[in-house]
Amino acid sequence: MTNRIRIIALFVLLGVPAVAWADPTPPIKLKYTEGDFAGATTIWSEDGKRVMGFIEYRQYLRGDRLHIERVAHFRDGSSDADDADVKVGARLESISGRSIIRDTRGKPIVDLKIDVAGKRVTGFYIADGEREAVDEEVDIGPGTYWGPLFNIALKNFDANADGDTLVFQSILPTPKPRVIDMELKRDGKATVRRTGGSIQATRYTLMPTVNFLIDPVLQRVAPKTEFFIDAGTPPAVARFAGPRNYAGQPMRLE
Repeated sequence: MTNRIRIIALFVLLGVPAVAWADPTPPIKLKYTEGDFAGATTIWSEDGKRVMGFIEYRQYLRGDRLHIERVAHFRDGSSDADDADVKVGARLESISGRSIIRDTRGKPIVDLKIDVAGKRVTGFYIADGEREAVDEEVDIGPGTYWGPLFNIALKNFDANADGDTLVFQSILPTPKPRVIDMELKRDGKATVRRTGGSIQATRYTLMPTVNFLIDPVLQRVAPKTEFFIDAGTPPAVARFAGPRNYAGQPMRLE
């Protein structure tokens, strides 16, 4: 770790963006049972005044294997899709997954497959108009989470947090895949106002554990990612406010 700090400090002095390191984290404990579920929700603009699209969400359980699919459809024709296969029981153990981002013509500009057991990420992304192939060995494990798995981590926050924080390894398309530690932090009570009433909730923020100020890519992904969780059993997301993806477009889910 000392060598990593020295390297980051050197990058700062030279004005070079630092890479993000992350070691595999243990799978979180599951306090609540996961099962079959499906639904849809509206995507709003950051100020909550304009409809941007909608999200389809499905998960189904077969034995101890849970498959999750989430697709965000936007009015301009673009979409973001994630899926994850995990093992559920005493802990949440990731197995494999995929992230696809499509442009307004429906053409994939990011397509990444995650093989946790094989410790490999494959696929491609397009940056500055150029297609870049991905076939990388990565140091990931069953405690590595992405996309739709963030909500499950939030649901089980109290069973896994160290004080007011929960750290887990993640894979982010930026658009190049990055393995990085993310931190969920409990920030205190909040009120979410909705038509017809209000919801008493707890505010959580999600941020990389590395100093994102030294990494211009993470500056676009990281800021203002907030979850407002109600106090029910099991807890539920009352509001999400944050960037759509690496492009940084802000949105709100309620």
